[in-house]
Amino acid sequence: MTYFNKILLLGTGPTVIQLAVNFKNYYNSKVAIAGRESLRSIIFFETIVQHQLALKVYIQNTQHQSLAGECTIDAFFKGYHAISGNWDTVVLSVTTDSYLSVLAQIDTKVLKEASCFILISPTFGSSQLITNFLKNQSPQAEVISFSTYYGDTRWLGEVPSNEVLTTGVKKTVYIGSTYSKSDRLDKLSELFNHLGIHLKKLASPLEAETRNISLYVHPPLFMNDFSLKAIFDEKKITKYVYKLYPEGPITYTMIRQLLNYWKEMMVIVKHFNIQPLNLLKFMVDDNYPLQPESIARQEIENFNKLEPIHQEYLLYIRYASLLIDPFSRPNQEGRYFDFSAVPLRSIFKNHDGEWDIPRMPKEDYYRVKIIQGIATALKLECPTLDHFVQTYEEKLQQLVASSDNKIYSEAFQIKSFSQEIEMICKELILSKKTK
Repeated sequence: MTYFNKILLLGTGPTVIQLAVNFKNYYNSKVAIAGRESLRSIIFFETIVQHQLALKVYIQNTQHQSLAGECTIDAFFKGYHAISGNWDTVVLSVTTDSYLSVLAQIDTKVLKEASCFILISPTFGSSQLITNFLKNQSPQAEVISFSTYYGDTRWLGEVPSNEVLTTGVKKTVYIGSTYSKSDRLDKLSELFNHLGIHLKKLASPLEAETRNISLYVHPPLFMNDFSLKAIFDEKKITKYVYKLYPEGPITYTMIRQLLNYWKEMMVIVKHFNIQPLNLLKFMVDDNYPLQPESIARQEIENFNKLEPIHQEYLLYIRYASLLIDPFSRPNQEGRYFDFSAVPLRSIFKNHDGEWDIPRMPKEDYYRVKIIQGIATALKLECPTLDHFVQTYEEKLQQLVASSDNKIYSEAFQIKSFSQEIEMICKELILSKKTK
């Protein structure tokens, strides 16, 4: 049997163009892109029409040449309700908090024809959510989760177009399937081998979803008073995500919360027979490496066994060591590349003229609320996680209450995500029973 013959990509961000070029050129697939109707997506669709559905990927570093290329897609759909035709693979390249709303807009005939759903940037529990949703549509469909998107891709210019630039590529990406034996994973491994990326198969999509560094570091980095003040105050001096206080949020208190939150997450994942993660090793080996002089390999390997104060110390050293890129070349003054100068983005007016919240921490709010719901269902206490949620929700309430004359997007509303949590927990309970 052949796979990836007809691929439907959901989303209109830069990632979709990289995916389209890779799938089209490697599998010679029929490829279509669908997105919601918005002012931003109008620009995207108009541009690809002007270029007769041709897309192009540029790369920043020559070693990533295998990701570069161009292709011509076969179709596009303005609005998810407009999707028609037979597509064997549906790829979700939209934000995790929109998975349900996007799939609900698609004609059930289209969903029933699809035999595989791939989640490019899911969060913990996303595969369970999709599995539960598909029970009445396509119950036999395979659901595949990546741990994270495999690159760093942005528009070539400042606005959506048919051209993107991929500036970074991950060495390893984790993947899991709802099928215990999956030929599709083998086929995806071939593609990723061609791209120079190691695709590591795990026992389940849920386990792959635990191998995303954002899951562990974003809530402590963004859901604290320092970062939220920088994000929600319009007039401010720029502050930076990965810098030490007072330039950024990293203090010994934040490091302690990061450590405690990781430990709470590990208690949750153990309930589903998932191998606990060595946080420091994952940070160093799978994300950003350090010079060996910064932290000894023995300390990294034994991180899980160390005393909490020792663990905090090592995490602080890790962030301090990455204030600069330790592998960049110093200039004449001995200065290395300012690696940690990633600004905390502030609230902005969206295309509808509403005040909106940047993806970070908007997506992280969804992430922690889902995990909080799972923890509650398991009757587990997660005080650090609860603190992140409370800090964020109090900031939203304070801001909206103090600004009567401003129009805010729905992102400023306190959410329960109760429907998603209920659907995820149903599947988690079922999967636990069948093991």
